[in-house]
Amino acid sequence: MDVVIVGGHGQIARRLGALLAQRGDTARGVIRNADHAEDLRADGIDPVVVDLEADETTGQSLAGAFRGATAAVFAAGSGPGQPAERKWSVDHGGVVKTIDACRHAGIDRIVIVSAIGIDGEIEGDDVYAEYQRAKAQADADVRASGLHYTIVRPAMLTDEDGHGRIHAARHVERGPIPRADVAATLLAVLDDASTVGRTFEVVGGPDEIPVAVAGLNALPDTLDAGSSEG
Repeated sequence: MDVVIVGGHGQIARRLGALLAQRGDTARGVIRNADHAEDLRADGIDPVVVDLEADETTGQSLAGAFRGATAAVFAAGSGPGQPAERKWSVDHGGVVKTIDACRHAGIDRIVIVSAIGIDGEIEGDDVYAEYQRAKAQADADVRASGLHYTIVRPAMLTDEDGHGRIHAARHVERGPIPRADVAATLLAVLDDASTVGRTFEVVGGPDEIPVAVAGLNALPDTLDAGSSEG
């Protein structure tokens, strides 16, 4: 497997890249800060320096970093404390460019790290509401892209060691989940073709990660059939 990870210096991205490298797969990390390249190399990840937000960065120009990969994972984010404009330029605009890059590079498999609780109408005009809207629109664009997608919506991220157990469903109660377990969930999603066309939320829980991911195949998939119902 050869996976290109957009937002490659993020904590989830680095954990995923390291998991891929440890089992002999290729991981490429798209980063905008060249100073972070050595961090990725230490994890076994091949760094690719591209400024995702730059006007000159298009899906077509980004495709060079994607070409030859078997899958793309979007794990970039504007981060806390950033203005609303960056929620749209990174959390939404970055996904749009990633979709386009996949098309130009001939990649049909894409996995998105999204956010919990963004179905339905989003109220408010603060930065967090804009973040939710940007994420929701990005997810809608992915579902309409024609690519073989999976959208993973983690709950409250923590830095504790992974437990290897989660609860995954269309909707889950908010609660903590270690970033390490989100990364392991992404790996399981990449390994399990039955997750194509799925959008799900994930939180710490009782089920071993591969079992929980495989169990998603039994869930009704009304959201991804075009309904907003869970």
